[in-house]
Amino acid sequence: MASVNKVILLGNVGKEPDVRYVDQGVCVAQVRLATSERAYKLDNGTEVPERTEWHNLILWRRQAEIVEKYVHKGDQIYVEGKIQTRSYEDKQGITRYITEIWVDELKLFGSPRSSGQSNTNPL
Repeated sequence: MASVNKVILLGNVGKEPDVRYVDQGVCVAQVRLATSERAYKLDNGTEVPERTEWHNLILWRRQAEIVEKYVHKGDQIYVEGKIQTRSYEDKQGITRYITEIWVDELKLFGSPRSSGQSNTNPL
């Protein structure tokens, strides 16, 4: 049986991207992305507050270089990728798990700082 591991997200960058160069000058970027569901009211009057979900994005090579040059806290970006979960051992020796989105496609949108630009994409 076939399966699919595909994620599509449109959200806002929560802090400045963390960009590093690893073996042989390969660029890798980590981005925190926030997606939000609007608040709403149920038929019985109960108010459901806005809910924000945080995603850990991993980008490699050319996409990471684009993030380094053009992506900043508050910018809106669109990504497609796949979910990967990995484990690591923290300083106390406890095994921790982290879920990341390994990005295959990146699209940049206007930032709060841009003047009149609604869609910019240097790709």
